[in-house]
Amino acid sequence: MLQGDRLQLRPLARGDLERLDLINREPAVARWWRPGEFERWPLDDDEEGFAIVVDGEVAGLIQCEEETEPDFRHAGIDLFLTSRLHGRGLGAEAITVLARHLINDRGHHRLVIDPAAANATAIRSYERVGFRPVGVMRRYQIDPASGDWGDNLLMDLLAEELEGG
Repeated sequence: MLQGDRLQLRPLARGDLERLDLINREPAVARWWRPGEFERWPLDDDEEGFAIVVDGEVAGLIQCEEETEPDFRHAGIDLFLTSRLHGRGLGAEAITVLARHLINDRGHHRLVIDPAAANATAIRSYERVGFRPVGVMRRYQIDPASGDWGDNLLMDLLAEELEGG
């Protein structure tokens, strides 16, 4: 388990999937994540998922993917949080907790995240953690709301840029 000030990240368990599916279907979450993501279990071999636990309740998901090829080593992060907790800085805290783990315990020097370019709220949250825009990936992902290809913003964070790393 990874501990933050107001939340914990614990390894994802099969019993979390029903709650995560309900969160994933909330309109403010489903806008950016395709509902039904949690019909598959386990996660892909290259993904590691954590339940975001706030006040003893599963409040969201954060996952990472690690590129272990020595010449390209880095990790990517993705997350969602129940909409009733949006705007409280919990997403940024969850990312910070996982980023410290990936940097300090797993030895990564660089982390990436790739929100939809239109998701200004997520982008601001990631910038608070220290992520910086790298470039726009055009027509990168199907937009769950429209079904059209949408742009994503590639952002990265170097280990020395993480506050309190």
